[in-house]
Amino acid sequence: KNGNQKGDITLGGLFPVHSRGPAGVPCGEIKKEKGIHRMEAMLYALDQINSDPDLLPNITLGARILDTCSRDTYALEQSLTFVQALIQKDNSDVRCSNGEPPIIPKPERVVGVIGASASSVSIMVANVLRLFAIPQISYASTAPELSDNNRYDFFSRVVPPDSFQAQAMVDIVKAMGWNYVSTLASEGNYGESGVDAFIQISREAGGLCIAQTIKIPREPRPGEFDKIIKRLMETSNARGVIIFANEDDIKRVLEAAKKANLTGHFLFVGSDSWGAKNSPILNLEDVAEGAVTILPKRASIDGFDQYFTTRSLENNRRNIWFAEFWEDDFKCKLTRPGIRGNSGLRKCTGEERISRDSAYEQEGKVQFVIDAVYAMAYALHSMHIDLCPGSMGICDKMDPVDGRMLLSYIRAVNFNGSAGTGVMFNENGDAPGRYDIFQYQLSNTTNSGYKIIGQWTNHLRLNAEDMQWSGGDKLVPDSVCSFPCESGERKRMVKGVPCCWHCELCDGYQYLLDEFNCDTCPFDMRPTPNRTSCRPTPIIKLEWSSPWAIIPVFLAVLGILATSGVIITFIRFNDTPIVRASGRELSYVLLTGIFLIYLITFLMIAEPSTVVCAFRRLFLGLGMSISYSAMLTKTNRIYRIFEQGKKSVTPPKFISPSSQLIITFILISVQLLGVFIWFGVVPPHTTVDFDELRPPNPEYARGILKCDMSDLSLIGCLSYSMVLMVTCTVYAIKSRGVPETFNEAKPIGFTMYTTCIIWLAFVPIFFGTSQSTEKMFIQTTTLTVSMSLSATVSLGMLYIPKVYVIIFHPEQNVQKRKRSFKAVVQAATVSTHLSQKSSDKQNGETKVEPDRSK
Repeated sequence: KNGNQKGDITLGGLFPVHSRGPAGVPCGEIKKEKGIHRMEAMLYALDQINSDPDLLPNITLGARILDTCSRDTYALEQSLTFVQALIQKDNSDVRCSNGEPPIIPKPERVVGVIGASASSVSIMVANVLRLFAIPQISYASTAPELSDNNRYDFFSRVVPPDSFQAQAMVDIVKAMGWNYVSTLASEGNYGESGVDAFIQISREAGGLCIAQTIKIPREPRPGEFDKIIKRLMETSNARGVIIFANEDDIKRVLEAAKKANLTGHFLFVGSDSWGAKNSPILNLEDVAEGAVTILPKRASIDGFDQYFTTRSLENNRRNIWFAEFWEDDFKCKLTRPGIRGNSGLRKCTGEERISRDSAYEQEGKVQFVIDAVYAMAYALHSMHIDLCPGSMGICDKMDPVDGRMLLSYIRAVNFNGSAGTGVMFNENGDAPGRYDIFQYQLSNTTNSGYKIIGQWTNHLRLNAEDMQWSGGDKLVPDSVCSFPCESGERKRMVKGVPCCWHCELCDGYQYLLDEFNCDTCPFDMRPTPNRTSCRPTPIIKLEWSSPWAIIPVFLAVLGILATSGVIITFIRFNDTPIVRASGRELSYVLLTGIFLIYLITFLMIAEPSTVVCAFRRLFLGLGMSISYSAMLTKTNRIYRIFEQGKKSVTPPKFISPSSQLIITFILISVQLLGVFIWFGVVPPHTTVDFDELRPPNPEYARGILKCDMSDLSLIGCLSYSMVLMVTCTVYAIKSRGVPETFNEAKPIGFTMYTTCIIWLAFVPIFFGTSQSTEKMFIQTTTLTVSMSLSATVSLGMLYIPKVYVIIFHPEQNVQKRKRSFKAVVQAATVSTHLSQKSSDKQNGETKVEPDRSK
């Protein structure tokens, strides 16, 4: 049986007018909504198109409608009638009784097919229709495999495939900032294919990880749902749960979550099987609070309601199944020839009216049936305009209609459908997905229930401000494996789980190079506090205000003042006996050296520059070499005088003041020569040492501006002075037997002993602080204080007593009688013998006064 409506162009229709029959019977009971409503929707759409003067003018669309009986094999047999006109039959051997060839009526040609409903039926029919290039537009088949344009190239549909629903759910999850979710599916095609699509799309999109994929068995054992909740809690950070399940399974999952006292923990995202239904969440509203669900966008077509409710047995004879529908809808029996009436049912009067005498609610796919018919009509309209311009009917170019060409026009249509939404197809023949997104919300102020929070039409439009979570919270809860790393922390990924990582701080002098790597800053830089980049290391120097500088400067200032006082006193009393007896020429040289030793403190603390570094090299060892050269010359002179006196009465050579000065300057010139050679080999310059102050914490890292003098070169600069000092000490020891009033032999000896002790203490302090964070400051202070102390010892031992006598006891600053060189030597020799015999007597008991006039 099939329903026919004549027209210039005929469309095929496939509808599940009857359900699948029992074994051996193809068809069962009539399906009122999914069968009759949808079929009538096609007839309604044809009426609208044929009465529209702007759409296919002067062309009438007809229909050949077949019943699939909800069975793919039966539908395949039925659909062969669509291709009869395209099958060439050989009638050459057939003759009428009069010998004339027979007149065989040409089968009505179907240019396109509307249908089918079930995906399994559409798949079966599409495989046949494509062989004969007949385009097909389905109004209800949503199987993802029908999107394969290579296998089902003549198939299109005005409903979105199920994969779009999974895409919409992936977009929802990502919009809420989640990257770690679990999936829950009822066993069976719907649940498993939905989760598979979700996982596949999330994998392609990236940035979303599946914590667990759990399947709910068809026949769950007792405690099965408690185990499911327990498994979900193994990855408790994955609070988001994507659920493709039937109503009963959804309800039992919520019950198990409530039983485990996990109300508010899980954040459900439900498919269209949950939609906006109240039955799965009845008495479990607190557990379901915040659940986001999805439902295909549907609209009720008012025009169809008006059309269908006015159908009757008299005005709808074109629908051959309408009488059967009438009987089922009104629970009555029509009297038909050859069919015995059922005594249990009342007789139909024919005056019954749909919706008035029976329950009526428009079937959900009516909108899509109308859109499918209109899509075919708009494609034929565009084709007619292009092929038959100016023609009022079908021209030769459209007789017959080329199926492949019609397919290209179908794929190009774009119009507002019956619900006011756009109808179009992508390259695979799929219509855009249109879904309403709901959230179940509990509220004390407004009615609780499902609230529309957005739509999805190929892309997501989510109104975040309309969302509300457990306890009325507006902030979207987290469902992430790992939280973002803090500033300066790199990600160390967990193997096999791209959404999970451990955060590791870039330590020491490292900064965050990129999301996953740290790198070390250049030697002259240190990381910023947030370790996202490097910044220049601050450069410091010894400041005048530093305690490490104040003490040496204070000692140096006192020393310079004292030295200046001694020099002024000596100049003022230049011709007095004490000044003359101390050896004026060498005393001024020695005092100059002491002055330079104090002065070097200021050069060591001053900000390093090329000039300062040059003067440091020059004066660091010069002051000491001048002082110790003068003292060495003095002690050597005394030693030679008394050693010579033991042998003869002839004075030794080079003991005159001029000779002493020459010897002193020769000794000083060795120091100067070494410094100038150093200048030539390595010119003085400044450098910034970033290694000295580089502690584990980079916040305390500093670059030290200094001269290019290493510890060894500094000691090398002083080494010649040390040699002079040791030599002078040796001569002081050898001259210990000289009378204490003879020049400064004994004071020089005490000076050298004390100086040696100072410098012996200096060495361990200087080198022992090499690992200190304040090495430069300690070493500079140690060096300058040691030099100032050694200068102070020399000044205090040799000259302060003389200044004291000159100023406070001028009566002792008088000329004593002169004695010859021979008498002086004899007296010294006697004194030496006496000291050897009696060790408890002080050396130099005999008082002698040398003759300075010789």
